[in-house]
Amino acid sequence: MKFGSLKFEVSPQAVLDWKPPLGYTLGMKTAISLPDEIFGQAEEMAKTLKVSRSELYCRALQEYLARHAPDRVTEALDKLSNEVATRPEPFLRRAGRRVLERDEW
Repeated sequence: MKFGSLKFEVSPQAVLDWKPPLGYTLGMKTAISLPDEIFGQAEEMAKTLKVSRSELYCRALQEYLARHAPDRVTEALDKLSNEVATRPEPFLRRAGRRVLERDEW
């Protein structure tokens, strides 16, 4: 393929395999409904931060998901602790008891 004075080598298979982008955005495009008051606040925040509305919503959702991810981590650790023996060895229990008995509370 020749473009001006530049020549490009493109295999026929590459041409057949090429798929055009699905849209002009780099991510999933979606529509949501918001109360007018929240929409207005979001518009003001986007202007203050000098970011697009999409960027603001993306950041907000990322933060929300990050804040709730610990719940999933806790659930996974709870499940793991139920599957694994977590009781200390008898020697460690006796040693710990001796230390606590000698210590003044």
